[in-house]
Amino acid sequence: MVARIDTRPVAYVATVEAQASKAEAIASALEEVENPEALAVTLFERGEHRAKVSAYYAEQPTRERLLELIESAAGTEGLGILRIALLPPKNWVAEAEALRGPVRAGLFLVHGRHDRGKVPAGRFALEIDAGIAFGTAYHSTTRGCLFALDRLAKCGRLRRVVDIGTGTGILAIAAARALNAQIIASDIDPVAVAVATENARVNGVAQRVRVVHADGLAHPALRLARADLLFANILLRPLLDLAPAFANTLHPGGVCVLSGILNSQAQQVEARFRDLGFTLNSRILLEGWTTLVLRRRSTGRPTAD
Repeated sequence: MVARIDTRPVAYVATVEAQASKAEAIASALEEVENPEALAVTLFERGEHRAKVSAYYAEQPTRERLLELIESAAGTEGLGILRIALLPPKNWVAEAEALRGPVRAGLFLVHGRHDRGKVPAGRFALEIDAGIAFGTAYHSTTRGCLFALDRLAKCGRLRRVVDIGTGTGILAIAAARALNAQIIASDIDPVAVAVATENARVNGVAQRVRVVHADGLAHPALRLARADLLFANILLRPLLDLAPAFANTLHPGGVCVLSGILNSQAQQVEARFRDLGFTLNSRILLEGWTTLVLRRRSTGRPTAD
């Protein structure tokens, strides 16, 4: 899953303080919407049960729109003043990520380059730098996929893996580590392809992770691929549109891990994949987001759209 990011060397930051519980709701609201689309959202405690939310943007957001989102998520009581400021040229997405510590998701411990040397090296320690691509395990959708992979790694042999919308490459790299598998990862954003390729090299799995530039499965390597496991941490509409292609890519009995799904959207996705011959293995719910683990039935052909 890749955030569509304007790469111009300026950015704006919007900040607001609120009660800690309300701040979490505000952060989630600003992170989820596409208009305006945040490059990164951070939340820091300010003491006395209050927290500060900062959202970074490539273009100046309108105060009215942000207030609408904030007040819909948390009401107006106890809110501080909303401030929007122009930042000097700098990679503020990377800067925001650098302020966060390592994140654990099941077996996996994900950290940035700034924490190198502070985290014990090991098979399940992943060094992931976002640059301007999506996917560092801070977002619930990525963590949900890692939790799913943790469970699947204990259950059987999954040797061929496809990762659609790879972003930073975190899921492809984690699968290469946990499964000793061969991975084909794709992203529609060429910047994400470069970031994922570099992250695979840094994590020592470049020979097992091939990253290609493609819209969905529109690449020769993906059209011919047959997988035991498929990840797609993208958005609702492409998940629904790509469902038949996912079914054809997976071997009978193969598993797909789908995320980027709000809790309210999960039943729609389940129904779509059930019609194509999938059964529900499990759901992982994190902070308003659902990760679905679905298995393609071992007999019969998937239904073509």
